[in-house]
Amino acid sequence: MKKKINVFDYAGDIMKALDKGVLITTKADGKVDSMTLGWGTLGIDWSLPVFTAYIRKSRFTKEQLEKNPEFTVNVPYGAFDPKILGVCGSKSGRDMDKAKELGLTLVDPEVISVPAVKELPLTLECRVVCVEKQNTDTMPEEILKEHYPSEKPTPFGGSLENYHYAFYGQIVSAYMIED
Repeated sequence: MKKKINVFDYAGDIMKALDKGVLITTKADGKVDSMTLGWGTLGIDWSLPVFTAYIRKSRFTKEQLEKNPEFTVNVPYGAFDPKILGVCGSKSGRDMDKAKELGLTLVDPEVISVPAVKELPLTLECRVVCVEKQNTDTMPEEILKEHYPSEKPTPFGGSLENYHYAFYGQIVSAYMIED
């Protein structure tokens, strides 16, 4: 059962959870994948409610979004197993079915083609309306050194010079999954 919500009534909860991690779930070529996301924003762009997800170019999630520009944001609300965020933040969907491995319950969406995750019940269904590659020419040196050092390898290969793309997702539905 889903209870419709006004996303901005939960903005504080969403942003607080984002600091520890939320899931972004994608679906393409019949494959559902969830990735832990720690960088995102919630707001109004182009007079639309938007969740912006920042995703590195090497991530499987980016590949999925290029094939199907829709995603759900799955936010912990109440008690949940932190292992979900751990596995989804350290394993690649190229190599494993994270939902199956973790025993996640996928819930049919309302508007888009990507399911929600019952275990993280506060759900935003988003349709990508814009994608932007970060312009590193305008970033302060201290941000580049801390978040994109060329000498520090990533868990998925390559270096952290692997910049982010901003996926602006229009929020087309928002709800809480209830038992």
